[in-house]
Amino acid sequence: MSTQISDLARRLAERAEMVCRHYLSNGRRSGNYWLVGDINNTPGRSLFVRLTGETSGKGVAGKWTDSATGQHGDLLDVIQLSRGLAFSDALEEARCFLSLPPPAPDPVSVVRRRPAPVGSSEAARRLWAISQGVAGTLAQSYLADRGITHIEGLNSLRFHPRCYYRPDDHAPAETWPGMIAAVTDLHQRITGVHRTWLNPDGFDPITLGKAPIDTPRRAIGDLLGHAVRFGTVADVAAAGEGIETMLSLRMVLPAMPMLSALSAAHLAAVLFPATLRRLYVARDDDPAGDAAHDILRDRAHEAGIDVIPLSPGLGDFNDDLRLLGLDTIWTAVRIQLLPQDVARFMLLADRIR
Repeated sequence: MSTQISDLARRLAERAEMVCRHYLSNGRRSGNYWLVGDINNTPGRSLFVRLTGETSGKGVAGKWTDSATGQHGDLLDVIQLSRGLAFSDALEEARCFLSLPPPAPDPVSVVRRRPAPVGSSEAARRLWAISQGVAGTLAQSYLADRGITHIEGLNSLRFHPRCYYRPDDHAPAETWPGMIAAVTDLHQRITGVHRTWLNPDGFDPITLGKAPIDTPRRAIGDLLGHAVRFGTVADVAAAGEGIETMLSLRMVLPAMPMLSALSAAHLAAVLFPATLRRLYVARDDDPAGDAAHDILRDRAHEAGIDVIPLSPGLGDFNDDLRLLGLDTIWTAVRIQLLPQDVARFMLLADRIR
């Protein structure tokens, strides 16, 4: 095991800047160092990571120190502490980041972990750790069938080829392919996951690619106030209910950070980052969506945050994307944004159309 850990640390150090850009995204490069506020990815300059250097001994790449607290470590520690993971889960996360296969089990040293409580945050983190990236999987095909082809940077989505599904407490477990979404708190710690079970036979117009089961979407863990996050929120962000809804909006606003709260009730309760000053709310066109928008607007105003609704032409923005097309949704969203946000967030979208 110690050899495996050393190998992971070495591989991460070889990609030190890539690791920092992903896990400490609020920082920036300065010479041969990455500077950020702290291990929780707070903006600032107290923590510095060496990006280049020796492979061993003094001055090794990937080592970091927080001058304010005295904390120090390597890039495995960055992954563990920034995501709030158990060390074993941090190893799995590192392997996934490096696109490495899971290690062969050692029959002499394997120790069985206690089963995580059903539906707990720990169970969610374990499922996330054993899932893989979406690129080249059925999850990517599912998204593409729903018009979502911009998957770069979707670090909060993964895929599991045999995700357990139990129709009820008394029924035997089944396995279906699943798209797994990480639900995280304001410090990027995983508190839950959302599962979308997929049809292995592909897309159909009835289920829109979801598995033909009674409840093809379920979430576990601590969800209230948290969200599936696409990008790191600074001063402007968009929030809505469904994952596909927000990914559809991301097709025309690829640079805008987005939050999927998974339901109307959870959207109304989503917590605000301290840096947020303006929030676009991608409301679903139904009474629940209207109510969620109104509650969220009132809470945001109390926090000094401006709220601007984004209204779809049909039921939600994925309906718009699938049935009306990218050009139509682009034009409709453009006229609902403030002019400064059109220039800031839609120029890139204009280039990829």
